[in-house]
Amino acid sequence: MTDKYASKSYPRDDARIAALDEEAYRVTQEDATERPFTGALLDNKAAGLYVDVVSGEPLFASFDKFDSGSGWPSFTRPIVDGHVMERTDDSHGMRRTEVRSRDGDSHLGHVFPDGPKEATGLRYCINSAAMRFVALEDLEAEGYGHLIHLFADQTKENA
Repeated sequence: MTDKYASKSYPRDDARIAALDEEAYRVTQEDATERPFTGALLDNKAAGLYVDVVSGEPLFASFDKFDSGSGWPSFTRPIVDGHVMERTDDSHGMRRTEVRSRDGDSHLGHVFPDGPKEATGLRYCINSAAMRFVALEDLEAEGYGHLIHLFADQTKENA
């Protein structure tokens, strides 16, 4: 996605952090991982955006979601490159690439180079607890109207 969308800021919200349930807090603030196949968004197939539960940053779009069989929602790319930051994670005796939200600094999950080759070849393996789903029909009302065109663009690409 172009940089003009990456410049919009989504401040970290202490009130949202205080309102997180225990699982979302552990995942986003303590870098935990939810158990596989337990996340509420794993099987979601509706059109819309997945946003950071702490900042509201748009992270991923439904048209980039795929079933990786890993037990976590998986995406081929972030919707706005600049809103998903990568850093090296050497925890648990292995080297992985952690992904975090830019403004919310929420731990989201990890990215792996074993995604669909016909797309990006990447698999963003993301905890459901780190995201909130905003349905396509609610984007305008929830302040994401500037991204609705992406769904029209996606329809054109698949036509």
